[in-house]
Amino acid sequence: MTIEMDKDITNAEWEVMRVVWAQTEVPSQVIIDVLTDKRGWKEPTIKTLIGRLVKKGALKTRKDGRKFLYSTDIKEDTLVNETLDQFFHNICSKDIGKTIGVLIDEAMLSHDDVALLKEKLIQKEAVAYDTVPCNCMKGQCQCHHHR
Repeated sequence: MTIEMDKDITNAEWEVMRVVWAQTEVPSQVIIDVLTDKRGWKEPTIKTLIGRLVKKGALKTRKDGRKFLYSTDIKEDTLVNETLDQFFHNICSKDIGKTIGVLIDEAMLSHDDVALLKEKLIQKEAVAYDTVPCNCMKGQCQCHHHR
């Protein structure tokens, strides 16, 4: 499923989305309170971020009396997966395994997470390539495949 939005979401906008994902429908004041406490951001900054997300189509707005409520049809895991997919398309396919290794090194993982990763690696091993082919155009990477 591809998400229909005008532009990519910035790191600051992700913070707003995380507040909205944690609720079903959230008043702007709750978003402001959470991000003021968490990030020390000022109200006008947060309102600007909310406005940009509405303009991009990531947030829906509904007026309830004097307050605005925000919600989204975009599921967090869907956006995370699409963002990761886009990221992995921007690096040489030969570097993906090494990059995943770095992510694992830096991630805080539970024993259940490690068990899941082991299971996924066993499944992947059955269909793994002997050598991953480079997907870059000439001059885009350092694997020297295109010399």
